Amino acid sequence: MTYSIIVFIHVISAILSIGPFFVLLPMLKKMRNTQNHHALEAYVATFSMAIRIVKHAGHVLVTSGLLAMWLGGWNLMTSWIVMTFAVMISSIFFLASAFKPTIRTFNTPEFNQQLFINKLVKSVWIYILLLLIMLWFMVAKPTLW
Repeated sequence: MTYSIIVFIHVISAILSIGPFFVLLPMLKKMRNTQNHHALEAYVATFSMAIRIVKHAGHVLVTSGLLAMWLGGWNLMTSWIVMTFAVMISSIFFLASAFKPTIRTFNTPEFNQQLFINKLVKSVWIYILLLLIMLWFMVAKPTLW
């Protein structure tokens, strides 16, 4: 019973870790086409909030994943677990370096709306790809060695 609850929490946190990015894609399209600075401020605030949700869901994801691994009797050196951790560490560094520096340029002299949005779109797609790779490892559990 406890293992099932931990896995359920793990799945929900995985959804919360990737789901907001699919919502951000149409918002980024609206950001590209807006000339209203107040609307753009609201979009940037929403984007920042989504990143915060993803970050905190990631904490739950890692914790519940470690608990599920321990309760499920998985060996830490199993290939799909090692690869999941490798991609996860990459995604953590990417998340920290991709969004915050870009968002900090908003309302500064360096701000260029199209460049800003292009960077965010590229970063969103890279992060989605990293999370989908991690998700594949966790679902498919491939034996790589």
